[in-house]
Amino acid sequence: MILEEIKKDFPLLENRDIAYLDSGATTQKPKQVIEAIEKYYKNNNANPHRGAYSLSIEATEQYENTRTKIAEFINAKHREEIIFSKNATESLNLIAYSYGIEKLKKDEEVVISIMEHHSNLVPWQKVTKLKEAKLEYLYINDNYEITEEEINKKINKNTKIVSITQISNVLGIKTPLDKIIKAAHNVGAIVIVDGSQSVPHIKIDVQEMDADFFVFSGHKLMAPMGIGVLYGKYNLLNKLSPFLMGGDMIEYVYEQETTFAKPPTKFEAGTQNIGGAVGLASAIEYLENIGMKQVEELEEELLHYAKEQFNKLDFIDMYAPKENENQIGVISFNIKDVHPHDTATILSSYGVCVRAGDHCAQPLIRFLNLPATCRASMYIYNTKEDIDKLIYALNKANDMFKKWRR
Repeated sequence: MILEEIKKDFPLLENRDIAYLDSGATTQKPKQVIEAIEKYYKNNNANPHRGAYSLSIEATEQYENTRTKIAEFINAKHREEIIFSKNATESLNLIAYSYGIEKLKKDEEVVISIMEHHSNLVPWQKVTKLKEAKLEYLYINDNYEITEEEINKKINKNTKIVSITQISNVLGIKTPLDKIIKAAHNVGAIVIVDGSQSVPHIKIDVQEMDADFFVFSGHKLMAPMGIGVLYGKYNLLNKLSPFLMGGDMIEYVYEQETTFAKPPTKFEAGTQNIGGAVGLASAIEYLENIGMKQVEELEEELLHYAKEQFNKLDFIDMYAPKENENQIGVISFNIKDVHPHDTATILSSYGVCVRAGDHCAQPLIRFLNLPATCRASMYIYNTKEDIDKLIYALNKANDMFKKWRR
């Protein structure tokens, strides 16, 4: 399957004359996902786990089948290790509250990287302050890498939790996950991986990775908004207290006491987003039909072409490593001496959609000594023509800003 063929599956991209380059924020949805959601609401909508009638049983089957499909997609050992949430943010907060607050002690350390999204940073600020623990950062070098020296320096006997992004949402950089997880486990720390920017783009195997927890959002891999996933090793999940209380996550409720169900039910209080789960299953099927290896190859080709074109523009500052092997299809950049919000506004007038701002990663932007950046984030429905539109619009924007600089 080639990029031009894939693009035809996305109604919004067929209906709008745009180059959509903001998939790091959210992805567009293929017609297969839209149709699967519509079919569910037309034919199977009911509250799962609660009814003995056939419609409720059908809804339950669709919901639970998605759990199985996710487990297979990321190679979890047990389907019970998959917990539904509304997004990666909720999943990370669940771990921070249920594990961090209960397990962390005074003066112990939580290690994260300077590249973290606020969702994997702010909860740990709160937990460490509450527990009088310490929050330590892994910093990047001039080539945007976390070095082995930095890992060995920051992860030590005081480290109890390491929470790390697999791929930076700002830079598209892959973190050295294998080295980080090995270092953490060597000192008895648990590892949480934010896979929000990795699951849509590369093959994930949580058993091989050996992360203790792994989270992602469905809307970043062509599923609807409002559905997310938390994977956790079963022995850890079984020991955790629930984060939310309510219906369906209980075993028995008495007037003064309650006992809780086993994982994953223990962490899924209340009526869940069943339509979102159905959409997520369909999105995974769509990716599997393409093949994750081909997804990687298509995006690698697109990234190579994009960087090649960017390197021809002497008025652009690009924040990326020289080599592409450690990067997915995300390019952060600025037109020299121009605020990125102005750049993005001009690009929009040419039908080019990029994000401008701090990308919910203010500490990283501050560390890079930048006001903000523009970010072009690509996905499988993008083509070289989209990149050409971006380059054309950047040249037009620069011509406009040249006049203002005089």
